[in-house]
Amino acid sequence: MGDRGIPASYRHMNGYGSHTYQWTNAEGEAFFVKYHFKTNQGVRSLSAEQAAEIAGKDPSSHQTDLLQAIERGVHPSWTLYVQIMPAAEAADYRFNPFDLTKVWPHADHPLRRVGRLVLDRNPDNVFAEVEQAAFSPNNFVPGIGPSPDKMLQGRLFAYADAHRYRLGVNHTQLAVNAPRATTAHNHGRDGLMAVNAQGRHAKNYEPNSYDGPVETGRPLSAPLAVSGHTGTHEAPAHTKDDDFFQAGELYRLLSEEERRRLVANIAGGLSQVSRDDVIEKNLAHFHAADPDYGRRVQEAVRALRED
Repeated sequence: MGDRGIPASYRHMNGYGSHTYQWTNAEGEAFFVKYHFKTNQGVRSLSAEQAAEIAGKDPSSHQTDLLQAIERGVHPSWTLYVQIMPAAEAADYRFNPFDLTKVWPHADHPLRRVGRLVLDRNPDNVFAEVEQAAFSPNNFVPGIGPSPDKMLQGRLFAYADAHRYRLGVNHTQLAVNAPRATTAHNHGRDGLMAVNAQGRHAKNYEPNSYDGPVETGRPLSAPLAVSGHTGTHEAPAHTKDDDFFQAGELYRLLSEEERRRLVANIAGGLSQVSRDDVIEKNLAHFHAADPDYGRRVQEAVRALRED
């Protein structure tokens, strides 16, 4: 609902990993990490009126813009930054650092530059290179692993399962999904859409007596501590572990013009709700985030309903 709600193009928006991941260094020390891709084209957004006009002419305007920019040789890029938190800090941090709805303040964990992502060519075959792509948050390399982020834990298996259903058990052998720097050795064998000889007579199970695959036992990331009993429990207490404080902090960072547009966007939709009790329940969220925020949305909704 704010000024960044409708990006002007894919080239003019930032990308965020949302989830918290784990990095493990050579000494076995664990750190929790958040990824940030900052656009080098600058952030640009559209008003609701501009977006309606552009989408009315070209519903695929973002894809068109990206395709044409790359064709012109204007290759969009993003600088990758990470925030790093030592694993020992997570338990006592002022809010749950694995809560997907929270961001880590940069004052606590500043951005550290890692590298750059550049899009310098368009796909030659959209089906082969885009539609068959199988991204999954469980595609880890040694040294990178999951965190206790509950949403991430669910996606670790759900995304891979979806790709096996959509593309088949051999989708990791497709060119768009196979690693380029090495050969994939997942020891998959046969099944739907097999695309190579798949080892012929080589063994793909362990233990075996034919010099086949052997489990190394080497951990790929640091272990996550788990304790307690299963069941329904209250979330661990943190000093600022509520659902509203970050929304209030963001509101207070906005300029007066940004606040005015934000309130107008929210009130425009909320004022069309038919039941007053539902409107009141929604207004309570804005009051909880910031008293001025709640008051302004409430007044704007009332004015629109009276018109």
